[in-house]
Amino acid sequence: MLESSGSASAAPKFDLVDEILALKKSRNAVLLAHYYQEGDIQDLADFVGDSLQLSQAAATTNADVIVFAGVHFMAETAKIVNPDKIVVLPDLEAGCSLADQCPADRFADFIAAHPGHKVVSYINCSAAVKALSDVICTSSNAVDMVNLFPKDQPLIFAPDRNLGAYVQKQAGRDLVLWNGACQVHEVFSERKLIALKVQHPDAVVLAHPECEPPVLRHADVIGSTAAILNHAVSSPKSTFIVVTESGILHQMRKAAPDKTFIPAPPEANCACNECPFMKRNTLEKLHAALRDLQPRIELPEDVRQAALRPIQRMLARDLTAA
Repeated sequence: MLESSGSASAAPKFDLVDEILALKKSRNAVLLAHYYQEGDIQDLADFVGDSLQLSQAAATTNADVIVFAGVHFMAETAKIVNPDKIVVLPDLEAGCSLADQCPADRFADFIAAHPGHKVVSYINCSAAVKALSDVICTSSNAVDMVNLFPKDQPLIFAPDRNLGAYVQKQAGRDLVLWNGACQVHEVFSERKLIALKVQHPDAVVLAHPECEPPVLRHADVIGSTAAILNHAVSSPKSTFIVVTESGILHQMRKAAPDKTFIPAPPEANCACNECPFMKRNTLEKLHAALRDLQPRIELPEDVRQAALRPIQRMLARDLTAA
């Protein structure tokens, strides 16, 4: 359950950053930001990362307040592992198209229709779906989490069918896939990607495994957001076509300013390679969240405890941990 109150008004632009920094200190707050946030928010964050890195940071923070500049399933995860801390999300409408495609009641029916199956759920899902799962995974560790189970153990993988198909291929085993997809990653154009490769024949194509299979087959490197960033920085190559949400380019350009990063275009002539939910968070809303300690993330305790167990198994890489 998510609750909101308080005004979203903010300090004048000229002192907004100073106000945020002062509030962070006075609140003993930590600001966690996903790579897909706007650059000005990333630059203020105490930690910037992908879903796995942010989960690990949330699980180990000593702060009294966690401000999560991301989307609500991420803030829920922070609350699941930190029940005694205040967790705020600058905009409660910062949701996730993938998580929304997997309602907990329908997923429970899906599980019931596949008796004997264990459930591996991508972290991009609600707390209620996590509570129905045996283990959580991220794009960084999905193959490893699947491989924790014996080869003869039937598995459901949810909610992303594209990541599931990639994991299925990498792990060499059949998975029952929930039919969901990220609205950003499914819009990348194979046709336009091929055209970019022709224009930049020496470019390395970096793609996130949430992309559709026709796009992934043109990728030189497939990996999580963090893996894509790390490869771009360490590679001797100088030009990269990046097939994921374009917010990651901010960190890429900071880490490797001498290299060229080209965002892959969507099929339509739009900014569809930007997540509209991630971009709902702004400096003004971040300031208001720190000032008012709202909107807060609250969860029913039974749901939180049930969701905690599969997250603990992921963090421990141990199916018996909980």
